[in-house]
Amino acid sequence: MKNSVPHILVVDDEQAVLDLLVYNLRKAHYEVQTALNGRMALELARLAEPDLILLDVMLPEMDGLDVCRELRRTSKVPIIFITARGEEIDRVVGLELGADDYVCKPFSMRELMARIKAVLRRNLPEEPPPIVAPFSGPGGLRLDLERREVRVGSTVLELTRLEFDLLYILLLNAGRVLSRERLLEQVWGYDFAGDTRAVDSAVKRLRAGLRTANPQADAIEAVRGVGYKFRGDTA
Repeated sequence: MKNSVPHILVVDDEQAVLDLLVYNLRKAHYEVQTALNGRMALELARLAEPDLILLDVMLPEMDGLDVCRELRRTSKVPIIFITARGEEIDRVVGLELGADDYVCKPFSMRELMARIKAVLRRNLPEEPPPIVAPFSGPGGLRLDLERREVRVGSTVLELTRLEFDLLYILLLNAGRVLSRERLLEQVWGYDFAGDTRAVDSAVKRLRAGLRTANPQADAIEAVRGVGYKFRGDTA
C-alpha cells in the first residue's frame, strides 16, 4: 500500500449499492473512489493504482470480467467480484481470470468487510522473511521465499501474491493432503462458509503456469473430496 489508508475502487452501476458501499467503507476509514461502468473502472484503476477493487460483474460498456481480464495483463491489484446469486458461471470465470474472491448480492456487509480486511492484510508490505533455503521440486521448480520468486528452470513465473503463497504452503507440506478449508485458512486468511471454488480456481491457475513452463513441474495432485497435495518430497 502506498500510504497508511487503504485506497479502494468501487465499481457498480447500481447507485443504491454504490452509495451503501461507499458509506460503509468510508465509515471504516478507507479512501474510496467510484466508477459506474467498466471503461471508467479500467481508467481509474490504471491512474489511481488502488490497493483493492470491488468489481461488479454486470456493468455497462465493458463488463467486470473484461475489466479483470484487461487488468491482469499488467496488474496484480487484488480484486473482489460482486455478483448476483444466479451468475454462478461468472463467479467461476472471474476466479479463473485471477480475482481474489467474490461476494454474492445481496451480501452481508459484515462478511464483505471481513473479506476486504483479509485481502488487504495479505497484500501489506512484508516483513523480511525468515532465512529459509529455497524449495526445489521436479522439473526444475525452485521457490525462493526470501526473494518471493518462483522459477522453473530458467523461467521466472509471474504469480500473484495469492498464487505464490498457495504454492509455498503446498511445498511446505509436500506429501500431505491439505483440505480446501485448511488452504483457505492459511492462504486466504479466513473461512469461506462452505464454498471452496476460490481454492479450486487458484490451484487451476497455478498448475497451468507450472505446466506451461515445464509439465514435470506440476506435482500438485487433487485428492477427491478432500483437497490437494504436492506429490513427494521437496529439497
